[in-house]
Amino acid sequence: MSEQKRLFLVDAYALIFRGYYAFIKNPRINSKGEDTSAIMGFMNSLLDVIKRERPDHLAVCFDKGGSVDRVEMFEAYKANRDETPEGIRTAIPYICDILEAMHIPIMVKEGFEADDVIGTLAKKAEKEGYKTYMVTPDKDFAQLVSENIFMYRPIFGGGYETWGIPEVQKKFEVTDPLQVIDFLGMMGDASDNIPGLPGVGEKTAKKFIKQFGSMENLLANTDQLKGKMKENLEANKELGLLSKQLATIMLDVPVEFCEKDFEMSEPDIPKVTEIFEELEFRRLTDNFLKTFSAEAEALQPGQGIGGTPFKSKVQDTSTTSKGAAGEGQFSLFGATASATQPNEPFAEHTRHTSQTSSHFYQSVAPGMGTQLFVKNLMNQSSVCFDTETTSLNPLTAELVGIAFSWEIGKGFYLPFPEDQNDAQELIEILRPFFENEAIEKIGQNLKYDIKVLAKYNITVKGKLFDTMLAHYLINPDMRHNMDVLAETYLNYTPISITELIGKKGKNQRSMRDIPLKEQTEYAVEDADITLQLKEHFEKELGEANTQKLFDEIEIPLLRVLADMELEGINLDEHFLNSLAEKLDNDIKTLEANIFKEAGEEFNIASPKQLGDILFDKLKLVDKPKKTKTGQYATGEEILSYLAKDHTIIQHILEYRGLAKLKSTYVDALPTQVEPSTGRVHTDYMQTVAATGRLSSNNPNLQNIPIRTERGRQVRKAFVPRDADYTLLAADYSQIELRIIAALSEEENMIHAFKNGEDIHASTASKVFSVPLEEVTREQRSNAKTVNFGIIYGVSAFGLSNQTDLSRSEAKDLIDTYYATYPKLRRYISEQIDFARDNGYVQTVLGRRRYLKDINSRNAVVRGAAERNAVNAPIQGSAADIIKLAMINIHKKLEEGKFKTKMLLQVHDELVFDVYNPELEAIKKMVKTEMESAYTLTVPLDVDLGVGKDWLEAH
Repeated sequence: MSEQKRLFLVDAYALIFRGYYAFIKNPRINSKGEDTSAIMGFMNSLLDVIKRERPDHLAVCFDKGGSVDRVEMFEAYKANRDETPEGIRTAIPYICDILEAMHIPIMVKEGFEADDVIGTLAKKAEKEGYKTYMVTPDKDFAQLVSENIFMYRPIFGGGYETWGIPEVQKKFEVTDPLQVIDFLGMMGDASDNIPGLPGVGEKTAKKFIKQFGSMENLLANTDQLKGKMKENLEANKELGLLSKQLATIMLDVPVEFCEKDFEMSEPDIPKVTEIFEELEFRRLTDNFLKTFSAEAEALQPGQGIGGTPFKSKVQDTSTTSKGAAGEGQFSLFGATASATQPNEPFAEHTRHTSQTSSHFYQSVAPGMGTQLFVKNLMNQSSVCFDTETTSLNPLTAELVGIAFSWEIGKGFYLPFPEDQNDAQELIEILRPFFENEAIEKIGQNLKYDIKVLAKYNITVKGKLFDTMLAHYLINPDMRHNMDVLAETYLNYTPISITELIGKKGKNQRSMRDIPLKEQTEYAVEDADITLQLKEHFEKELGEANTQKLFDEIEIPLLRVLADMELEGINLDEHFLNSLAEKLDNDIKTLEANIFKEAGEEFNIASPKQLGDILFDKLKLVDKPKKTKTGQYATGEEILSYLAKDHTIIQHILEYRGLAKLKSTYVDALPTQVEPSTGRVHTDYMQTVAATGRLSSNNPNLQNIPIRTERGRQVRKAFVPRDADYTLLAADYSQIELRIIAALSEEENMIHAFKNGEDIHASTASKVFSVPLEEVTREQRSNAKTVNFGIIYGVSAFGLSNQTDLSRSEAKDLIDTYYATYPKLRRYISEQIDFARDNGYVQTVLGRRRYLKDINSRNAVVRGAAERNAVNAPIQGSAADIIKLAMINIHKKLEEGKFKTKMLLQVHDELVFDVYNPELEAIKKMVKTEMESAYTLTVPLDVDLGVGKDWLEAH
């Protein structure tokens, strides 16, 4: 049996930076004054790998343009990175020339990091039977380690160490390398500016991994935590999930592993030595020649290392060159069009681009050309359209053009004039199309287009098909942006927006600056691709039994959310300013107290100065913990533990909480008021949470703290439109407990809800065997903890941590609880069995949550999936029900021509701006629609509150 083939993937920049800084105290400067440290350091490492390992397959992977997806998720990602040193910038072209001469392939993909390129290639090579070694010191790669994928890490002082599964398990204290993602997400990464969870460092992250197994399970079980840590995590759940997403290496980069191209072959020795001579690398030249003469002796005549030589090329399919052979110009509707025939493919593994796919895209000329186009447009039954604008903000964006496609490979682009009066005249010509009920409109993220067109007083009517929403229902855990969908489902690489207008920053161009021909190619390509994706997803929606969910919830909700976002909510900036003053005074008072208790002034925000005060000067702890850098640890988990015994620490924790509240909300919210409307317009995202819950962004109104008095005050800043309006808050009462009672068919719980009993007191009465009227506050509290904990798979250990019960008492309580509610226990078991058999669970409306780890051999990973099997249908059903309520209420508001508007959705709560004369009618209608949105065996109950601000209404 032949030996397993090995592939070495080199993380270029990691080794280049490492090499550069290895010489930082004694840089390598040649006679021309050039700093060659980075080149020398990198080449020494590369040749060392080749000499030590004699790889038969090898490639070097580079970044290009940073991670577009991560920056879209989190604008501050890697924003704190220092500018690349000049010595490294000038080194890159030389290194690429050397690799080209050595016939070593360079793998790079615009908009992705080398981590993602390496991760994708490693997984693809693994499927082809390779052992892959990732040559990098970067700990993030540990998440990719498997039975056939290893880290090959350069170590201090020379040499390398190989990390397989056991090494990763030991280093990170995990049971599965995939948990490294959770570890990195929890503790964050200062070098990449990944925020992590506040107060969670390396030690705490490892503790949480051992206890909970994953980020999701930790955040689902914050009720098992105490004090500041619990408060921090509950207030920053979305930040934690975002951090995990940022730390996850992508495995779907559009690069291919073609083993022939990765074979090591004889280098162009004269060319390499010529470059080395130019750089004045005498010793490195000798090293290079010795390395490859030794290899050559081991080969048969004419044979390269590991096989046939190949001609290296940079494999970057991001760039779409224009003016390719086969391009012709002709006119239709008085417009310019380009027809491109497929060229000879670069290679079998090259993805298609507009250069390699036959298509016919044309721009529409004004006057007669536009009239003929619209006449043709109105004859269609289904059309894909895509707006091109001046901004990502739909409230300020101006139309630059609209692309249309109704036949695969063909489409039209209608450019818009810059003058807004002229633009309005042109959109009026298209009004009959957009407001035609009989023509289906297709798009990717249609909510954005609908909001842009609303500025021009255009309502998009008729059936809608949004490819982003369709894919979210088909595969909720995957990314849903168009480029990824095109590459995944169509094997097609679209033109990137950064290629067209440049990267974000002062030098980025506007779409208006782009020549018409390039606008046409880019815009119509998007419409054409979206049309093709629609054909794929229509079939898959049916196969996944989610067509009804798509048609009756997600698509109607799209219009509801668009209206809510356009409406926005009024913000009392004067109140926030006064609150900021109060917080400043509170913070100054706390600061003065802390300085008095410390006996001196210092920077409270400096962990080092704080640690020195607490542990060197005040000596609050005999053996204080230290970070890996040697300074005292002053994280939340450390201070929370000491707070009960030391007033200064209580004041420090309060100081931190108020400082964060002020910076995150009180100071930030006024900056998020849209000048053109004077209101705050959050963006509700339908495709983020796999459970079906909505996410709120810019600003995130779902994360405003309500556990502290000052935190609750922030809600007071959200006010009605004017004195003629009142805010109404409508909140589902204990909806998740009602759903689990109904799904499990547990008669005892159903009976309690139907009789309007306090469910927690009722549970306490049963599990503690006391009459309902004799239940103590402590018994009710413990029962409440179990009621909610059961949904998240609470353990005896977790329950003990959240209550005053011992571990054995907590176990007895859980056992008694299940004995009291036997059908609930059976339901949980059945859900897990269903997930094991089918690979997913679903909500009452058929929304699926896929659980790929449900049959994992790893107990921790499997346990997290089992808890999701129970939790996802409950959380997801609650999300589905409130979505139905929103759709029905929105319809009633429109049909009744009410002035009242629905403004916000925050978890199980809806907030309305109610016109005062309509208040009683609206209260009755909202309560009726929310309680009758979906029929369960348990009645849904809604609490209503009104007020002159959100806090009062809530």
